[in-house]
Amino acid sequence: MKSYCIKTQNDEIITYLLNRISEIDFPNIYYCNRTFKIYDNLIMHYKEKNIEQFENIVSSLIIDTIGKFYQEKILKRIINVNYFYFDEYEREIILEECDELLQEEEINKIIFPEVKKIIIENRNIFIEGIVNFRIPEYIKFLDSIVDVAVNKYIIEKEYKEFISLLKLYVNTTESKTDIIHLIYIHGESILLDREKNLIQNDSDINNSKYLSDISFSSNDIALNTLLSMLPKNVEIHLLDKEDEFISTLKLIFENKVKICTDCNICRVYKKQNPFLKIGQLKK
Repeated sequence: MKSYCIKTQNDEIITYLLNRISEIDFPNIYYCNRTFKIYDNLIMHYKEKNIEQFENIVSSLIIDTIGKFYQEKILKRIINVNYFYFDEYEREIILEECDELLQEEEINKIIFPEVKKIIIENRNIFIEGIVNFRIPEYIKFLDSIVDVAVNKYIIEKEYKEFISLLKLYVNTTESKTDIIHLIYIHGESILLDREKNLIQNDSDINNSKYLSDISFSSNDIALNTLLSMLPKNVEIHLLDKEDEFISTLKLIFENKVKICTDCNICRVYKKQNPFLKIGQLKK
């Protein structure tokens, strides 16, 4: 026979444990709830030979309890200690980002060996003690998740600031040309003027005035050209799926953007090499 006593001072946790163990479809587990001094105790006995499976069940029960009652607290503590300079609203966004990044399978792969080792070596299981002292790899993993979430938040924040600045520039600066056609195919941009002539982009990216640290690969130059020429209208001939670059153009130029997928220009570029430098297209 193998027995365990899981100790806690949290009434919600003991209720959760009792409900969970009552739902486990595994015969010959006997359990009861006893209160000794300041602790509520879930006492479990197993009298059959499949001890390892019983240990796995107990391990999973403890892991699920940690995930439900402690994981968010641990994440908040890491964020508050390591990234205290963000305001409360920003820290909440980072916490939400952590929740989106966390994958249950990945968590279990890290925490299960730690918890399994604990229950093999101990019959009395103090959950708060496990959380505070016995699962360092799990804590390190959550720490790394917070770092990833913070980096993602910073990038998204910079992106939004970048878009806002460019929108302000577009909306407060006089346009220099009526229209520019942007043909978008295979993730690359080709710019044509009103007469369908090819617009030569400035290949010296170092002299581009309107770019930030955010990169759209080779489309950086096309974006810089659009902001330099500042058309009243941008007609995007979308021959590829809409991606981050096209979404960004729509955010920057807003109602100046028109999306086209089937016109004379679209049809011509669908048929030919998209990087062929033709002089002029007939209307």
